[in-house]
Amino acid sequence: MSETALWLTILGAGFGTWLLRLSFIETWQWLSVPPLLDRALRYVPAAVMAALVVPALVRPESVVDLSPDNLRLLAGIVAALVAWLTRNVLLTLAVGMGVLWALQGLG
Repeated sequence: MSETALWLTILGAGFGTWLLRLSFIETWQWLSVPPLLDRALRYVPAAVMAALVVPALVRPESVVDLSPDNLRLLAGIVAALVAWLTRNVLLTLAVGMGVLWALQGLG
């Protein structure tokens, strides 16, 4: 594959992805969504985030590890407490990463 063909493929894929996402955003304003579905869709971002984060915390090496030696799980618990108390995303990320780095530095 030539360099030009590669760049055209990358640009085409990016444009296609952008067009697909734009179609849903633009179409959504004309659709009448039932209230139950609208309420349910509000939980999608939290569910996706949990699906991405929880396996990394409890299965850092492809085996479930709920022991105190699992530093990611400990940092995740601290971050969850910060999120619950402050409801501040940036503070939660900073504290979670800071605790993880501190635990890794100590151990």
